[in-house]
Amino acid sequence: MAKDELSFPKPPAQVEPYMEALGLEDTLRFLEAFGGVETYIATHPTARSKVVELIGYPKARMLAAIENRLQRRVPLVKEWRAAVYHSQGLPTVQIALKLGVTDVSVRRWLQKPGVRRKSDPNQPSLFPGV
Repeated sequence: MAKDELSFPKPPAQVEPYMEALGLEDTLRFLEAFGGVETYIATHPTARSKVVELIGYPKARMLAAIENRLQRRVPLVKEWRAAVYHSQGLPTVQIALKLGVTDVSVRRWLQKPGVRRKSDPNQPSLFPGV
């Protein structure tokens, strides 16, 4: 994982294989494109494959290699994606539009314990060095 990916919320178990194979950005793109539907990932994907078109041949092969760890239906994981988008600085309304949910749902998800708030870089720390 890249250094900047360490500040994102821990993915749920059903997303971890995607993260290992694709990294954060491609995992998000894959979930946005295929979340909620059964997706066949060929062992030897062709250039015409929607998966190859989205994430490229090498990463499609990596997904095929871990296919036994993937659920048949690609998870939606909207709450986790909302937390990730929030940590990237996206406003609540934009997150809601991206996920196809209401802004009320996004606010409720972000208020749950364990969801890290994006800190303001201009705000001094109360506990420097911690």
